[in-house]
Amino acid sequence: MGMAPRFNFLLHAFLCLALATTSFSSSPNFYDNLCPQALPAIKRIVEAAVHREPRMGASLLRLHFHDCFGCDGSLLLDSTSAFETEKNARGNFNSVRGFEVVDQIKAEVDRVCGRPVVSCADILAVAARDSVLALGGPRWKVRLGRRDSTTASRALADSVLPSASMDLPALISNFKNQGLNTRDLVALSGGHTIGLSQCVIFRNRIYNATNIDPAFAKERRATCPRTGGNTNLAPFDPTPARFDTAYFKNLVKEIVNINGRQLIMVAININGRQSIMTTTNFGKVTRDNFFLVLEIMGYLLFGP
Repeated sequence: MGMAPRFNFLLHAFLCLALATTSFSSSPNFYDNLCPQALPAIKRIVEAAVHREPRMGASLLRLHFHDCFGCDGSLLLDSTSAFETEKNARGNFNSVRGFEVVDQIKAEVDRVCGRPVVSCADILAVAARDSVLALGGPRWKVRLGRRDSTTASRALADSVLPSASMDLPALISNFKNQGLNTRDLVALSGGHTIGLSQCVIFRNRIYNATNIDPAFAKERRATCPRTGGNTNLAPFDPTPARFDTAYFKNLVKEIVNINGRQLIMVAININGRQSIMTTTNFGKVTRDNFFLVLEIMGYLLFGP
């Protein structure tokens, strides 16, 4: 059995296991009878938002990922006297964005449905899928029927969200706690193929790392000084407005904003050295499985 079929077989097996443990009330067709206009409305607004600002596609995808360590829409809630918003968590503060687009989607969906029908958690999940689609990626099935949380927890978000400062063992442990494995970690890192990164996130790498292409580091230093400019932006790969395999190819060449050496060693152990060194097959297979893992996240972390 070749690498690609084997990779897909294992993830499909994991997907089937997840399906066996999730609620039967969830379905990609959940709103077909309740409000058939809902999903087209979401897609229409997402496409317009991404057309205006391609970066918004990555922002909406990230909103879903950060909410989906719960998948309950709690990330959207503002602080009250009873709780502090998850927007202030370390992995979210001055980082997650796109809330105005979600508000626009919610208002339009409520309008076309004639009443509040679609949960905000489902809106985030569908908007993430439609964002990737708008940037050249394929569709994947989104199971719908999530219920929105009425509370939020900054402390919980701080404890479960992966951090840019985590080393590989910490990331593996973090994903394991969510029912995801190292294959899923490698695949989900492919989300970095779209969008931009803040200077504060990659400053240490471009000035201090040894496992980085010197020309690439010099290029990044031009817009990311040693001090100041924390919010200056740079793309993760040369095609930040297209969902492709460029991120994985650059990861191998060490011309990325994040430290990918340990991640590549994990990928070598999983997929074989030859596939990593040629990068083409590795990038395609891992990109394809990115969508499978997003499905799995939706199954394992389905909201209450």
